[in-house]
Amino acid sequence: MEGEAAVLSGRKADPILFPMGNPVPEIMPDLARKAGAAVVGTGRSDFPNQINNVLAFPGIFRGALDVRASDINDEMKIAAAYAIAGLIDGKHLNPDYIIPNPFDSRAAKAVAAAVAEAARTSGVAEK
Repeated sequence: MEGEAAVLSGRKADPILFPMGNPVPEIMPDLARKAGAAVVGTGRSDFPNQINNVLAFPGIFRGALDVRASDINDEMKIAAAYAIAGLIDGKHLNPDYIIPNPFDSRAAKAVAAAVAEAARTSGVAEK
């Protein structure tokens, strides 16, 4: 893993890394931080900033089903991303908390509402 840390040495200050290899990230978060990463997110639940599609999919499907969407389009996916990002306010945002926990009960409801609205405004909602 030391070779991976060496790669960071030539980067700009405070890089943001998302090593998503699972179960073993391409670089472990502690090593990435030692090498200068400002923020690290992985697919693993035992490190801060777990990036997992479970935050999006229950809400995407709920929102699409609620309005009988004929498609899940880019507008709906973007709305889901903004809904997830909106769950963390500036007061709580920090290098170890850039994305909600997959068990955050607010996520599915926020994503569903945003996806349903995006389906309506993009013309794929049937109701």
